[in-house]
Amino acid sequence: MEVSTPVLALLLSSCAKLVGIVITVTWFWRVVNWVWLRPKRLEKCLRKQGLKGTPYRLLFGDLKESSAMMREATSKPINLSDDVVPRIFPFAHHTLNNYGKDSFMWIGPTPRVNITNPEKLKDIFMKLGDFPKPHGNPLVQLLATGLANYEGDKWAKHRKMINPAFHMEKLKHMVPAFYLSCSEMLKKWEQLMDGTAKECCEVDVWPYLENLTGDVISRTAFGSSYEEARSLFQLQKEQAQLAIKALQTVYVPGWRFVPTKLNKRMKQIDSQVQTVLKELIGKREKAMRAKESPNDDLLGILMESNFKEIQEHGNNSNVGLSISDVIEECKLFYFAGQETTSVLLVWTMVMLSRFPHWQARARDEVLQVFGHNSPDFDGLAHLKVVTMILYEVLRLYPPATLLARTVHKQTQLGNLSLPAGVQVSIPIILVHHDTELWGEDAKEFKPERFAEGVSKATKGQVSFLPFGWGPRICIGQNFALIEAKMAMAMILQRFTFELSPSYAHAPATIITLQPQYGAHLILHKRNYL
Repeated sequence: MEVSTPVLALLLSSCAKLVGIVITVTWFWRVVNWVWLRPKRLEKCLRKQGLKGTPYRLLFGDLKESSAMMREATSKPINLSDDVVPRIFPFAHHTLNNYGKDSFMWIGPTPRVNITNPEKLKDIFMKLGDFPKPHGNPLVQLLATGLANYEGDKWAKHRKMINPAFHMEKLKHMVPAFYLSCSEMLKKWEQLMDGTAKECCEVDVWPYLENLTGDVISRTAFGSSYEEARSLFQLQKEQAQLAIKALQTVYVPGWRFVPTKLNKRMKQIDSQVQTVLKELIGKREKAMRAKESPNDDLLGILMESNFKEIQEHGNNSNVGLSISDVIEECKLFYFAGQETTSVLLVWTMVMLSRFPHWQARARDEVLQVFGHNSPDFDGLAHLKVVTMILYEVLRLYPPATLLARTVHKQTQLGNLSLPAGVQVSIPIILVHHDTELWGEDAKEFKPERFAEGVSKATKGQVSFLPFGWGPRICIGQNFALIEAKMAMAMILQRFTFELSPSYAHAPATIITLQPQYGAHLILHKRNYL
């Protein structure tokens, strides 16, 4: 039986409408499930287990209230003696005060369970497959991905490739670069005093310390000075500020393709960073083939490790790192290497300004070990007091104040059965300031708690996390600590310092924990010749 053309057209039209209705209903159901049904199911499951938190609010969860509390908290500085947690983590602080340690909060339609118990923290850090890092906002990933964000086999491959760059013998060869960068910064401070014809002057040390660590990572990672890599450093700094803005909003899938001002600028910065790094990598490849330069910086060591891995597998490039992989690791070197140490140094100088007796003890130790000679690798290992101080600063002012992990399947964590779709939050600064873990003096600056090392200070518990913990502990922690010891030793040799009357105490999270209004100190030149 033949079907007339009008009837066929009508049938096709009806089918098209039906398909359209099915697609519309399907997407509507998915949206409703994502913004309402799924969050409510997860909330019910968490509450059944005794966890408490605010009721879920459509789409935004706690983000609006959290952002408002953050704006209020960071609108003014605090007293030096005040607890810093309410300023840094106002909503998390509010949540734990109201609902206790076993609580949760909402990051948009996703519940995030706060975990501060050391045994549960140990499980999270050790069970890598059960608690991967959340994918998060793709725009934020433009800042840097690399080793810190990979999982499974890819993480294992990258870790294997990068490990050689952070062996102690390799770091030992980087100490002269640390010294050179520190010397240049201290000369600038001395020139400031020479310009005033005084033995002291007020300096905001924060931008100098940022430049110092940018210079160090440029020299040790890329074999170039900070001045030569200034564009990369500035671009990554701006990208970090934009990433914070992106994190403060609910990310809707596909939103990164919308040409907003923020989206366009972040992509533009990423393109410029990629161009700079491709040039650096291209020059290095050419030099390596011609055997014109030693592979004694992080990029060279990484590329050499990668080349050997490919050769061992019969020149199979699939086993090594791609150019894109190397670029991401370079971005991570530059961002993480610069940020972590600069914030450690600035809070160390602030704390030693507040507690001059500890500054004097640290200086006495430095002079006993080095006199007025240049600090060297072996001597840095003998700075016990300086190490105690750095650990205590990392406890009170950890560079990363929070780590997040996600749950992809029903997972047991201690007495909790976490359903797929929730996140767990490791609020590092809350763990570090917990009086149940550290004693009633947990919020006080007491470096002596680390006199017998980290293990004794923590009583063997997982409660000191400035570099994470477990198999994925930060690969660059020794790099950061050696650089910090070098910088502090040289500063203590040449200067005494105190807080300026214009100093405003305002710790704030801009990816890492930074001084919102800078760090204005009075530097006094020491007569050490």
